[in-house]
Amino acid sequence: MGFARWLNRTVGFFVFSLLDIADFLLCFTYKTLDYFLESERKPCYCYSPPEAKAKTEKIIVSERGEYSKVVSLTRNKIHFDEISDTLYSRGPSLLTRLSKLVRSVKCFNYRGLIMRGNVVESCDHDESKKKKISKSKKRLMTFNSTVVEKSSTAPRWSDCHCSFCTSWLTSSNKDSLFVKVQQPKDKKKVRDNVMFIHGFVSSSAFWTETLFPNFSDSAKSKYRFIAVDLLGYGRSPKPNDSLYTLREHLEMIEKSVISQFKLKTFHIVAHSLGCILALALAVKHPGAIKSLTLLAPPYYKVPKGVQPAQYIMKEVARKEVWPPMQFGASVLSWYEHLGRTIGLVLIKNHHLIEFVTRLLTLNRMRTYLIEGFLCHTHNGSFHTLHNIIFGSGAKLDSYLDHVRDHVDCDIAIFHGGKDELIPVECSYSVKSKLPRATVHVILDKDHITIVVGRQKDFARELELIWQRSHST
Repeated sequence: MGFARWLNRTVGFFVFSLLDIADFLLCFTYKTLDYFLESERKPCYCYSPPEAKAKTEKIIVSERGEYSKVVSLTRNKIHFDEISDTLYSRGPSLLTRLSKLVRSVKCFNYRGLIMRGNVVESCDHDESKKKKISKSKKRLMTFNSTVVEKSSTAPRWSDCHCSFCTSWLTSSNKDSLFVKVQQPKDKKKVRDNVMFIHGFVSSSAFWTETLFPNFSDSAKSKYRFIAVDLLGYGRSPKPNDSLYTLREHLEMIEKSVISQFKLKTFHIVAHSLGCILALALAVKHPGAIKSLTLLAPPYYKVPKGVQPAQYIMKEVARKEVWPPMQFGASVLSWYEHLGRTIGLVLIKNHHLIEFVTRLLTLNRMRTYLIEGFLCHTHNGSFHTLHNIIFGSGAKLDSYLDHVRDHVDCDIAIFHGGKDELIPVECSYSVKSKLPRATVHVILDKDHITIVVGRQKDFARELELIWQRSHST
């Protein structure tokens, strides 16, 4: 086991070093292509935070020397959004280390020495001077001078332009999320509501194609089932001017589901990334939550003195080549331009991939998972990954504490024993924060098959959870 781990890390070092170089070259490639195809060079996160991209009427702001927040300006509001520092600081890549080495050699060769009497000041002195200045102003908030103009909502040249992916542009509710509802014909018979929130690179089809057909007739006659495509996924809006922050995701859910259907109380069933949004909703609407069902919640206990977002990123996206799901998560997390290339090759051709899959399986394979996995944009998935899964890591402790103390509802946690992406320990960590929660580990299931393949059993388990919430 020790040798296998060593081999995985050794091979990973060489593979990811090559990917560092590839992403560096792709940065210049895309800037050139963007210039010729869109008449402008789009900023990216390869550079220092002030140059990192912020789109629309947003201003990057600095607090305590870190460019980690964005102010959004509208006609009557000023929004203060937090963006994850992992977007522009994803750890030392091979090229980053080499560039630092070059700078240090330059500094050594030229010294930048300034003779002031008998005192010699070097480059290091200038750096310490900057740190002192920064420290003396740590209570101030400074605005970056660049305000980036509002970008078009139309898909970029590297995004998919098919009628499915762009259906929101022609929809009468193009400012609302796509919502799939299953309810009794007589709406007066609706006893309660259940909101389903999917995970990363997924869609409402994860629920509607699995659970919705398998609920009992009794449940179908009592509950309104509401499955939502999150911002940037499926048939929901995929705006290029969004940074896909926690606030944006929550406001879209509140507007498209809670307000639209006038929900006073509801159950929540959430998977992976959706668990973070579910907990945030529970904090904002504590009296409305009747039960929380969390599947594979990505909750990592962050050691003291460690930057939470960076720690969680390294836990979720370890630079290892095995297992394949882990490798895929690492590539999408660490490499902005490689991720965009994957989108250009796979996402833009999702109809072809779906056709080939059906052809090879003689039309026996249902391809709804391909819809969720490929119908999004790189801009949306990259920002959601960093701003929600990584960037919200520091908030989860306070969310769980609030749910424990102020949200009176049943809490059930399900996790696949063979989940290679989110370890089972994450669910037990949630349990340690929420003692009343029940943890169910399905030994032979993974991150996806915790639902897919056992939908009938899971549908029964959910119905029992909802029944208990009514009896208490």
